[in-house]
Amino acid sequence: MSRFFAGSDTDSDSSSEEEQIQRPQVPVYTFSDDEEEVKRVVRSAKEKRYEELTNIIKQIRNYKKIKDMSSMLNSFEELQKAYLKAAPVVLKEENGQTPRFFIRCLVELEDFINEMWEDRDGRKNLSKNNSKSLGSMRQKLRKYLKDFEDDVAKFRENPEQPDDEEEEERPEAEPDSDSELPSKSQFTKAPAKQQVVEDKDESSDSDDWPSDTDSSSESSDDDEGKYTSMRERFLKRPGGATHEDYEEKERRKEERRKERKDKDRRKMPKDEEEDGEGEWETVQRGVAIPSEKPKMFAKDAEIDLSLVIKKLSEIMAARGKKRTDRREQIELLHELQNVSDQHQLGPAIYVKIKLAIISAIFDYNPKVSDAMKPEYWLKLLERMSECLDLLLSNPQLLVSDTVTEETENLEEAPYRIRGCVLTSVERLDDEFIKLLKECDPHSNEYVERLKDEAKVSNIIDKTMKYLERSNVSSELCRIYLRKIEHLYYKFDPKVLQQKAGDASVPKDAVTSVQEMEKLCKFIYAKDSTDRLRTRAILSHIYHHALHDNWFQARDLVLMSHLQETIQHSDPSTQILYNRMMAHLGLCAFRHANIKDAHNCLVDLMMTGKPKELLAQGLLPQRQHERSKEQEKIEKQRQMPFHMHINLELLECVYLVSAMLIEIPYMAAHEFDARRRMISKTFYQQLRSSERQSLVGPPESMREHVVAAAKAMRNGNWSACNNFIINEKMNAKVWDLFYQADQVRAMLTKLIKEESLRTYLFTYSHVYDSISMATLAEMFELDKAVVHSTISKMIINEELMASLDDPTQTVVMHRSEPSRLQSLALQLADKVNNFVDSNERILETKQGNFFLRGANQVRVGFVPGNFRGDRQNYRGSTNQNWDRQRRDRNRDKDNY
Repeated sequence: MSRFFAGSDTDSDSSSEEEQIQRPQVPVYTFSDDEEEVKRVVRSAKEKRYEELTNIIKQIRNYKKIKDMSSMLNSFEELQKAYLKAAPVVLKEENGQTPRFFIRCLVELEDFINEMWEDRDGRKNLSKNNSKSLGSMRQKLRKYLKDFEDDVAKFRENPEQPDDEEEEERPEAEPDSDSELPSKSQFTKAPAKQQVVEDKDESSDSDDWPSDTDSSSESSDDDEGKYTSMRERFLKRPGGATHEDYEEKERRKEERRKERKDKDRRKMPKDEEEDGEGEWETVQRGVAIPSEKPKMFAKDAEIDLSLVIKKLSEIMAARGKKRTDRREQIELLHELQNVSDQHQLGPAIYVKIKLAIISAIFDYNPKVSDAMKPEYWLKLLERMSECLDLLLSNPQLLVSDTVTEETENLEEAPYRIRGCVLTSVERLDDEFIKLLKECDPHSNEYVERLKDEAKVSNIIDKTMKYLERSNVSSELCRIYLRKIEHLYYKFDPKVLQQKAGDASVPKDAVTSVQEMEKLCKFIYAKDSTDRLRTRAILSHIYHHALHDNWFQARDLVLMSHLQETIQHSDPSTQILYNRMMAHLGLCAFRHANIKDAHNCLVDLMMTGKPKELLAQGLLPQRQHERSKEQEKIEKQRQMPFHMHINLELLECVYLVSAMLIEIPYMAAHEFDARRRMISKTFYQQLRSSERQSLVGPPESMREHVVAAAKAMRNGNWSACNNFIINEKMNAKVWDLFYQADQVRAMLTKLIKEESLRTYLFTYSHVYDSISMATLAEMFELDKAVVHSTISKMIINEELMASLDDPTQTVVMHRSEPSRLQSLALQLADKVNNFVDSNERILETKQGNFFLRGANQVRVGFVPGNFRGDRQNYRGSTNQNWDRQRRDRNRDKDNY
């Protein structure tokens, strides 16, 4: 008999318990009812698979909290295998539908991975293993979710629906009367883990479910009057479960469901409870925000201008304090705006509140270095535009920072309001640049933010019109410069069309060049600070160079003398100077001024870091040279992506310009020992190519230029031209120019002329004379071009030859030394230099000896070497006496 049904106070029971304790532990197989109830739990295949899935999901959620991406990846792979194993059973039980708790896990995992991927700073803090696992996890999850697209879409439509709702609403099947054993759901309670997974919010809070003690007490109270003894209560009945048991179970389940709904209803706000379709409210971190609109005034209060001004002062007095909720402050100001509009208190208070809202939106972002949130950015644009529209439509409104609180007038015209519209517009422009820098330049988000530039430019135009009314020169210079900074880097095709005489563009049309001219001239005349004038000049030169106004841009650079003082300017102005020089070099190249193009670009390209000088990114190999603070400051100075200059285009133009200058110079001074380097970067590219034992066909842009330089060195202009101008180089470089065909034609002409000069320098010693017609045919040039090129070379004494006009030939004078003679001259120069240096060293040593002889100190004195010193002294003195004797004898003879 089982010990459970015996009395607990008998001696026999206590003795039997002591005997069981003293006996050795031998497995004993008993068949008591309570042991069978505890040890033998009959579970269906569905429950087993569900439990396996829920355990893995719980692991994934734990790994999510600690951001252990490596372990999460392993658990995700286990989840895939477990669901593949459970799919036949689960889908059959769920009528072909994927379990909702499984879809919830996938959706949460997808959101978490996307959030981690977008958080670049967070990714930097991950370990190498976790970072690698994050990428693998992202790829595998995206691939796996393609099989559940419909289920995920349905889930996202109604994510708040509880996971166990479908199971609770689906009626259970009637128990079979013929079966001997009752179903498990009637007598066993579901495990606590499964209840947690099937809960609506998937949390382990004890408030969402009744505790075990409550359910047990309920069941004991319900069953108290049914059974006469403990044995009858727990004894198995031979028949199946009765209909009364089934109804009792349904009743309890319904009661639990009602309790849970009551708890959920208590958590909902009152207005959502009345609708019956409420959702959870997301509470912001910090001070709780009231769900109802704040009440500004009492019901019986008479709302007038003074009361609104007083309320506005109260709200703004809380600005910047520690416990102030910035979001609530914005809402209060909007509500105050609505109140003033309803009571029509005048335009002055409208503008005053608008300016307060704009300041509150600026203050919402706690970090000045971070960009503003997009939703508040859109609000800021709207409020700013509304404020300026009212100021422009009402000329009696004056907003100025010179107005004090005593002189402020909001009641009657002319209105005087304390504030500064210009400062707000400048800060708005800075926030726009921050937003662009914050976005990924290759994403749609960047394009969406860039569309707001039209709105920002429109706000600047309105501010210009408003400030022109007051005509304060310092404020006008500041707003004109903001307009210039949105205009100077933009290419206007109307300028070149108008210059070419295109009939589609009227001659009196106002182009961007004319507008820049007007704005910059005003700043040149009225500005009293050097910084604004300097930035205006640099922007003006940039805009001229962008539109091929080479001579105007060059003259502005030479007259301003900026290259002498730019090193004393602030970093942002120096960056603008570098950008201007880059475009000036490109403009000179388009005008075939190769030397000017090379001189403009050489300072940028010789440093090896044009990317940093143009503020288009930071070089990763120099990260160890910067501290975190310096890196943060430099990132704030970076230019937005749409204002970048193509670095490969710049480098190609620089290398081609260097090739057209350097190769003829190298050919002319091949045997000159004192030959100077014109372009160090180009020279290094040539030397690195020559050091390679095996040179294949060119692939990169640099290799194309080096191969073209070698072909030009041999006078082969066609091969040089083919290396510079081909499909690959066109796609990378030349197609980026406006009117690219003209640039390519100009470049081909320059390559022919410089190849002709290189050919004459290299092979002139082979010819006695050469026909100009032959040269024109070889290089496919006009005879006039060949004649002028050779004439320049003769006049500049680069080529020792003369022109014979009747025969149209070039007669070589053969005054150039041969190769052997040139090498002999080089050797003689080097020997002379060696002798001179030896004599200077000897004189220096002797002079030191005689100057310091009195103190017996000599340069190079080694202690202990007295014999050598004595011999050196004797030899040196004998040489000096011999020289003096020879000089005396020579003087005597001459006498």
